[in-house]
Amino acid sequence: MPRKRVAFEPPLEPAPAEAAHHRPLAIVAGAVLVLLRAAAGALWAVSVAFALPPWLRDVAGAWSGDASEAPDVSASDLGVGTAVFLAILGSVCAVQVVLGIRILFGGNRSRVFVMLISVASISASFVGWWEFGQEISIRTTLTTLALDILVLLALSSRDAAAYARRPRARHGRRRERAGRSARSQRRAGLPPGAPR
Repeated sequence: MPRKRVAFEPPLEPAPAEAAHHRPLAIVAGAVLVLLRAAAGALWAVSVAFALPPWLRDVAGAWSGDASEAPDVSASDLGVGTAVFLAILGSVCAVQVVLGIRILFGGNRSRVFVMLISVASISASFVGWWEFGQEISIRTTLTTLALDILVLLALSSRDAAAYARRPRARHGRRRERAGRSARSQRRAGLPPGAPR
């Protein structure tokens, strides 16, 4: 009788620090999707803060499936001033850009934080649809929902986790300075670690 395959896969072992560990495609895709989410948020903020040209409102209305009714939402409709609105969303977009760059360079905390934010965003969209009947369309939350799902899929892969959890040399500059000071002490004839 054949053995049944387990329903989960064990995590990959992190690669040694010395090994040349190339950035997996899942990390690159996840970081790019986080950056795209930041860009989408910035474009949405600009479109809400400033009046869109009529042709762009028509395009946005056609994308939502109802070309007769173009979206016309402004920052004053949300009850905040334009400067405050742009400052808040600008800082959120800046944080997303920083997290995307940190993910690209293998930051595990950033990867986990972005995955938690994506889960919260997906859950909030579901609750809004289920409880409050909020429409999910391109005009509203479909783009960010799709990006959140793709980010979650990319960053939760085994390769992404192994890359982000790999051991790295820390404080490289300190070690380099310590090596230089040890060389200079040897040249001066002092024993290593002796005060100058």
